[in-house]
Amino acid sequence: MTDEERAGWFWELVGGGPPPAVTTLGFALTSISTERGEVEGTFEAGANFRNLMGGVQGGFLAAMLDTTLSCALLATLPRGNLAPTIELKVNYLRPAPLGRLTGRGRVVHRGGTIAFLAGELLDDQGETLTTATATARIVKPA
Repeated sequence: MTDEERAGWFWELVGGGPPPAVTTLGFALTSISTERGEVEGTFEAGANFRNLMGGVQGGFLAAMLDTTLSCALLATLPRGNLAPTIELKVNYLRPAPLGRLTGRGRVVHRGGTIAFLAGELLDDQGETLTTATATARIVKPA
């Protein structure tokens, strides 16, 4: 599949035009495999992401994982397709520090209208902080 066959916010993100929510998370793609449906990216968790214990609040971590998993799927879809998340399960394994976090996401299985996704967030030492699985609905253009 060529880049001309793909569209939507994911390819705008690759081209430098992410949506505001993704910008708020400080997201930058660092690796994309359209063939395998895998991505890696970084997030910048600033002081305004801090929870009462001084780490990153869990809602931000969930949004980071949702972004990462969505990118993995969107990288595989043809022009005009969208992929809203219909279910997201997050496991918080250890507190996430402020600063740079790395997200890894992959397509586990993709059918015609449903996809199953998985991924994790890691700290700068490579420790897994948070994991997630998701189900997304593939929406084809009308």
